[in-house]
Amino acid sequence: MYNTIVARRVRTAWNHLNDRDIESVLRMFAPTFTHRFAGENAMGGVRDNIDSQRRWFERLFRLLADIRFTVDDVLVKGWPWRTRVVVLVRTSGTAAGHPFRNEFAQTIELRWGQITRVNVVEDTEKMATIIGRLIESGVEEAGAPQIRDRPDPRDLDSRSPDPR
Repeated sequence: MYNTIVARRVRTAWNHLNDRDIESVLRMFAPTFTHRFAGENAMGGVRDNIDSQRRWFERLFRLLADIRFTVDDVLVKGWPWRTRVVVLVRTSGTAAGHPFRNEFAQTIELRWGQITRVNVVEDTEKMATIIGRLIESGVEEAGAPQIRDRPDPRDLDSRSPDPR
């Protein structure tokens, strides 16, 4: 029963994003959280501050104003003190006059119903193409620095030796 309730809340959050209701989604975040979006583009980076997260959502909807999210599956495991969720999502819309489609997997960790960790891994090649089209069409924000509160610890440090 608990897992069904969590899955329903996750689907509702995506419906809020389709309605551009950022604030309803932000209220789901815990006071301490991490949101990571893979990719070396204006949408990538790590945020752990609610204001930065709000600015990230606002940028998403400025760059991809008609983006739509379709939730294909929600998998839930755990109990209220530590719930893990995997969401499979498809996106569609237009960027610089070209239709796009992409897909991603999102892992979420909840503690007592609040989001403490989000990791989004999508087809970064498709996202790079979308962002590239926006840059080529003159959308300056598409080439802007990432909205990030700290470096992503998963990125290789440029001073580290090549792992090959």
